[in-house]
Amino acid sequence: MSLTDILSAEAIENAVKDCQAPDSFSYKKFFQLCGLTQKTPQEVKDVFRILDEDNSGFIEESELKFFLQRFVPGARTLTEKETKSLISAADDDSDGKIGVEEFQTMVLS
Repeated sequence: MSLTDILSAEAIENAVKDCQAPDSFSYKKFFQLCGLTQKTPQEVKDVFRILDEDNSGFIEESELKFFLQRFVPGARTLTEKETKSLISAADDDSDGKIGVEEFQTMVLS
């Protein structure tokens, strides 16, 4: 399964283009632009599984740095500030990583 099985390629491209400048990434705006906020909880889980590159059940800080590249190969990496902001927005249990339920809550709320 790929992200374009769940989200439109055009929406993904527009979302990535919107945050090309360093420190311009806003996860709320990104999830809206790519259409993820309109998906079912199961579809959000499927996206999580794609983003969880090492299949650990969590998205760790090292994976978040390359978050945009999981959507569009060749996209920029997230800055350290953006990565930390994304983790703190979702990491409800303060373990330094994002679990599937935390990801769903972040996307769908």
